[in-house]
Amino acid sequence: MINSWFTPSHSIMLALLLGFAIAHSGLAALRAWGEQKIGARLYRVLFALVSVPFATILVIYFFNHRYDGALLWQVQGVPGVKAVVWSLSALSFLFLYPSTFNLLEVAAIQKPQVHLHEQGIIRITRHPQMVGQIIWCVAHTLWLGTSFMVVTSLGLIAHHLFAVWHGDRRLEQRYGEAFRQAKARTSVIPFRAIWEGRQTLELREFLRPAYAGVAAFVLLFWWGHPWLMTVTARVPW
Repeated sequence: MINSWFTPSHSIMLALLLGFAIAHSGLAALRAWGEQKIGARLYRVLFALVSVPFATILVIYFFNHRYDGALLWQVQGVPGVKAVVWSLSALSFLFLYPSTFNLLEVAAIQKPQVHLHEQGIIRITRHPQMVGQIIWCVAHTLWLGTSFMVVTSLGLIAHHLFAVWHGDRRLEQRYGEAFRQAKARTSVIPFRAIWEGRQTLELREFLRPAYAGVAAFVLLFWWGHPWLMTVTARVPW
């Protein structure tokens, strides 16, 4: 049968990713309107109540179907590959969860606000989550080598590339010329603004507890990775 490797899980994963992208980006686009109606804290709670369960479903489904479809390559037994994959995965989290995020605002303990950051990891790239997601996808696609992983990675990267445009658009609408000036001093491509002389790298800005927290999270995730796969395998999806 032609394309017999394209199991239903490929389409289901793409549908889940599209649904998450619509919910996540849609709620981000409606933030200003929503905060006027119900307040910043309550809107953040609503955002979390939609995004977190959706993301949890995605993670579980990914774990349970990561080896679906065609095996395009197999490098798990090649010396050094595992170390590369884990190193890239750890690096991806440093971009995915930069220290510029205020965890108290994320948890709605403090009033959530939109910030125009231009320090720390933002000096390297204006969209660290996009860069972190691409690094994560490269690492896991290399390790798994399945068509399902390729489809998942393409979906995730497509969403984050859209988020680059969407995020810049929302910041420009909110901050106008101030954002345009910040945009001129930063770059989407990592280190581009630095090598072009539009930005400088201040290493002292990375000496923050948030990065120690990310490192601790990576170690915890590495330790709990087998347990997480065992738990998710019990979900009949």
